[in-house]
Amino acid sequence: MSFAAVDVIRTKRDGGVLSDAQIDWVVDAYTKGAVADEQMSALAMAILLRGMTPAEIARWTHAMIASGERLDLSGVSRPTVDKHSTGGVGDKITLPLTPLVAACGAAVPQLSGRGLGHTGGTLDKLEAIPGWRAALSNEEFIAQLSAVGAVICQAGEGLAPADRKLYALRDVTGTVEAIPLIASSIMSKKIAEGTSALVLDVKVGSGAFMKSAADARTLAETMVELGKAHHVTTVALLTDMSTPLGLAVGNGVEVQESLDVLSGGGPADIVELTLALAREMLAAAGIDADPAEALRDGRAMDAWRAMIRAQDGDPDAPLATARETEVVRASRDGHVTAVDAMGIGLAAWRLGAGRARKEDPVSAAAGVLLKAKPGDRVAAGDVLAELRADDAARIPAALPDAEGAFTLADAPVAGRPLVIDRVA
Repeated sequence: MSFAAVDVIRTKRDGGVLSDAQIDWVVDAYTKGAVADEQMSALAMAILLRGMTPAEIARWTHAMIASGERLDLSGVSRPTVDKHSTGGVGDKITLPLTPLVAACGAAVPQLSGRGLGHTGGTLDKLEAIPGWRAALSNEEFIAQLSAVGAVICQAGEGLAPADRKLYALRDVTGTVEAIPLIASSIMSKKIAEGTSALVLDVKVGSGAFMKSAADARTLAETMVELGKAHHVTTVALLTDMSTPLGLAVGNGVEVQESLDVLSGGGPADIVELTLALAREMLAAAGIDADPAEALRDGRAMDAWRAMIRAQDGDPDAPLATARETEVVRASRDGHVTAVDAMGIGLAAWRLGAGRARKEDPVSAAAGVLLKAKPGDRVAAGDVLAELRADDAARIPAALPDAEGAFTLADAPVAGRPLVIDRVA
């Protein structure tokens, strides 16, 4: 059945419900180029403003999955479970989490993306490791999953191609925040990937796409229902992203912090969230194991090294070092009561750790190292953060964001819980 794109747009613009046939047609036609970018832009904006019913979101997700291939992981002997984060600042959790869960007996097929704007991308971080490659064929992907139990790579061209086109369009048309489109984007790729179980890390706060707990909960509930409808065991955690995770924000610096965690150390918040997500993943996969023990006894580090080597990376190679540094100092004595995730993320982006367009290069060495977090007491002149860049000319633009991210007060404030809620 064929429709006129303008009629589909008008239906949603006027608050109507799109039929299954309309959704199937418009997603397929857009993927094939029969619906123009400006028409899909109008429809995306109508969806942002008017919303979608659960049935519409489910059908939209189905249509995006149907636009490409679906991987078959039934030949992998271990139970498969994946994790997806909605993105944040300093969120390197995928790096220690994937080998950790693999070390406990699961197979983790982690298809990841690149950063854009203030949020970092997992593939950009891993490309700070000399030799490591993000692109794997489907055959390589499944073979590594079977042999090592852990894969982090980019999605193949054949997986949900409709999402690839629509994702790029949403980014330049102000429709990224549309919950139906976020949910269908994430879940179409994860379902097409073929995993049997999925744990979602839905971020809440200034450094997240979802600024309010109510919006984050709506997104989490929507994605959990989509997963269940496609017979994927799905659980979501709502986690705080008002403050950057850990102390490192950038690419190579986040790899180093991940190595610290895999070595049995690392910042407490990174360890806490890594273990919380690992426990959820193992439970969803039906595996009774203690991930904390796998961190302590070195099995997680062994799995990391095997995963990096399998993708041609050198786990022993030194990481890039920035040529230029600058520090942010406390202007007064006091307690650090807030470190704004958005401000630190923007500072790292301006230093070269992120990109404004998908084709922009990123620096492996640029970023921000936090020297103080909420709850710390500092004296005037103490270093709050260290800025790193390959080009000294980038530092002046980043300084105001980094300086403005810190709030100092005479009295301390109560800390926020890292894990806010669970949706299942």
